Amino acid sequence: MATRKSKRPGDLRKVSRTLRDYALSFPEATEDFPWGERVAKVKGKVFVFLGTDPVPGGPMGFSVKLPESGADALDLPFTKPTGYGLGKSGWVSATFEPGDEPPLEILKGWIEESYRAVAPKKLLAELE
Repeated sequence: MATRKSKRPGDLRKVSRTLRDYALSFPEATEDFPWGERVAKVKGKVFVFLGTDPVPGGPMGFSVKLPESGADALDLPFTKPTGYGLGKSGWVSATFEPGDEPPLEILKGWIEESYRAVAPKKLLAELE
């Protein structure tokens, strides 16, 4: 699935904010800024790396843990295994360039999968 090009380069800032808000909507999700980048955590464990806020005209990236759909996700042209050895543990990174139209519903599904992979079972019960 390739991303389509949009005429508005500022779109990635809105997408980044939407993904941040979605990640923080999960039970006991919190925001933190280790290494100068935005992350969402649950019980102190990162479940999504949101990177830095995209600058107008700049790229946007994020990383999630995908134990179930990671292999399929890595078939997409905008993904790769996450660096620093995290890819070996099922982490996948996606990068979008200005003008791309990220598949928002797929990305939200990945955030949920990553949350479920990291969150304690007690919190997962709250999602049901």
